Amino acid sequence: MRIVSMALNVPGPVAVARLVAGGAHAIKVEPPWGDPLEQLCKPWYDELHIGVEVRRVDLKSTAGATEMRQWLADADIFVASHRPSALGRLGLDAQTLHRTLPTLRHLNIVGDTATPEEAGHDLTYQARAGLVADAMPSTLIADMAGAERALAAIAVAMQTSGTSSVVGLFDTLNDMAAPMRYGLTTKGGPLNGGNPAYGIYQTRHGTVAVGALEPHFRSRFYDGLGLPDGADPTAVLMTKTAAEWETWAAARDIPLVECRMRK
Repeated sequence: MRIVSMALNVPGPVAVARLVAGGAHAIKVEPPWGDPLEQLCKPWYDELHIGVEVRRVDLKSTAGATEMRQWLADADIFVASHRPSALGRLGLDAQTLHRTLPTLRHLNIVGDTATPEEAGHDLTYQARAGLVADAMPSTLIADMAGAERALAAIAVAMQTSGTSSVVGLFDTLNDMAAPMRYGLTTKGGPLNGGNPAYGIYQTRHGTVAVGALEPHFRSRFYDGLGLPDGADPTAVLMTKTAAEWETWAAARDIPLVECRMRK
């Protein structure tokens, strides 16, 4: 697979890196000032661009536009992460490219397919989806889920030449927030405090996550603790360390692990 990408930040580079690791050839076209991710986190940027041919080009210049067209002429798929109007101004929208490169596949990653011109980033998409309130999120859920959806879209696109598709980062979060919308993971819901066999518990040292949902796991969990089904396990779990409980659970095939939250 031959890829030309001008997708910056996280979703596009993550998706392209996965494809390159699988044998694809990729040219990454960055603006003269580079990709913002390189300034934010150079070690991760470097890792994501192993094997990627990075070119810094002014696409608004005649020379830059010409170079871009030459690379696209040899490509199987073009990956972008821009507002449709920005691609249109550069002549890199799907409709314009299809006139001269009818077999080229086109994928654009936007914030929200319903409002693709609206400004936003992972944090604002998570906030709109109801996944953050008064604390910063611990990871870039929209970006990483968007990368996976972009990979799926590329796999589908490669089956037919000349296709175009759009992936929305908020769209992925809206799907991921469904368990919360339906009350499954809201406070007190079946998977957020409403089931004592599924939760986070303090131990003598550290915390553990218990996921004994299925009847056989639940039975092993309560039998092993010596408690009646449905009892609060808090007091018993305080008798060992998190590491000890993880070893205990592994020997009994119970889904319980030590929480390893990174500071």
